[in-house]
Amino acid sequence: MRKIAIAATAASLLAWAATAGAAGPIKVGIPLPLTGPEAKFGEIEKRSYEFAVGEINAAGGVKGMKLELDIQDSQGKPEVSRAIAEKFIDVQKYPFILGDYSSSCSKAVAAVAEERKIPYLVVTGAADDITKQNYKYVFRLNPSSSYYNSGLWGFLREVVKPKSVAILYESSDFGSSGSKAMEKEAKAAGIEVLMNEKYEKGAVDFKPILSSLKAKRPDMIYMVSYVMDASLLMRQIKELRIDAKLFAGGAAGFAIPEFIDNAKDASEDVVTSTLWSANVPFKGAKEFAKKYKDKYGDFPSYHGAEAYSALYVIADALKRAKSSSVPTPDAIREALKATKMDTAFGSVQFEDRDGYQNQNFQETLVMQVIKGEHQTIWPKKFASAPYVFPIPAWRDRR
Repeated sequence: MRKIAIAATAASLLAWAATAGAAGPIKVGIPLPLTGPEAKFGEIEKRSYEFAVGEINAAGGVKGMKLELDIQDSQGKPEVSRAIAEKFIDVQKYPFILGDYSSSCSKAVAAVAEERKIPYLVVTGAADDITKQNYKYVFRLNPSSSYYNSGLWGFLREVVKPKSVAILYESSDFGSSGSKAMEKEAKAAGIEVLMNEKYEKGAVDFKPILSSLKAKRPDMIYMVSYVMDASLLMRQIKELRIDAKLFAGGAAGFAIPEFIDNAKDASEDVVTSTLWSANVPFKGAKEFAKKYKDKYGDFPSYHGAEAYSALYVIADALKRAKSSSVPTPDAIREALKATKMDTAFGSVQFEDRDGYQNQNFQETLVMQVIKGEHQTIWPKKFASAPYVFPIPAWRDRR
């Protein structure tokens, strides 16, 4: 296997060397879930990549060459993501990859990219261990799941001050990673963890778990879920009249407009960690958000901002890469490692610290559903509306 990998890498390098004098375009290989349960996230990211590539090409492209997106449907399945990554590298001879959406799919692509020595920019996959493998060719734009709640913890310490928490999480790399991080942080803060319960992704009845949770009467219910599960959890929490000081989501499904659409009034007052909002004062953020909303009717979630910014990060690295025309994979890797730029998603710099390699770190935010809309409530400097706390009991809601 080692000889095969070395031979594939050598063949790829020869192919890129042979096309180094070409006038482009530079192909950008992106696996995304365009069908299946994660398709909504794939759609948001696809639209955002398309906004970015249009702007970059209109401004002259990269070294006079246009970027051309090659987005292929991974279906949210790691084995499909891996096959797409292998095709991009071994057949298409692309010198870098970015995407996918979920942690499991991102892990699959990362393993291929590292084996083939091809730079890979993770855009949304958040499981901690993706950038804890001592990989040299894998970079991550988004914070890892352990850092998702840095903003939420400020809100909890200063406002909510819970004494107990129940944690519900889906059976995925993202869910497991997020639940472990919350449990560790809660115990460190002296908050009693009354429950830390896994459920099967795509479940249709949470009432047995929720009935057990109701008997424990936690101050806070914290959930790590994608959008359909997040919506159903809150609808069934309302049906069972489970009250708490705070209902909180660990980003993902709680942080996109479809959560409100699907959960309806059960979404009201729910808070969620988020990595970005349309209110942040980052370079180009408000302009991107407005353009997206004008075309599609909703503001993009943080997933959209990540995808939009990721293409700018790649374009910047390609421009700085020390090679003529189409840069080699190693030249792109070195340029990514030296990245230091401001984007619509915030400042981007890939660091090696806290056990991570090539990881971007940044402050996170908190949103709350207020009168049927996501509003940024924390940190206060980014707030678009004052927070609602304490939240009313279900019997007091109209």
